[in-house]
Amino acid sequence: MARIKTAVPGALLRRVAEAQYGYMPGIVKVLWPDLQTTIGTGIIYDHLHHARSSRLTRLQREMIATVVNGKIGGAA
Repeated sequence: MARIKTAVPGALLRRVAEAQYGYMPGIVKVLWPDLQTTIGTGIIYDHLHHARSSRLTRLQREMIATVVNGKIGGAA
């Protein structure tokens, strides 16, 4: 298990994240202590994963997610 400190966001942010993503992404819990970083990362994430102009294919996005998940110890 990864030893990364996480914080539990407040109820309002949890509802917003769950409305947008359907669940609370683990990365939000990791980035939550620094709100400025959280917002910046969210902008990059949305651009790469949701924008029609993204240069990444769906397969490339999945490959990145798999590598990052393995690096942080998310894979069980």
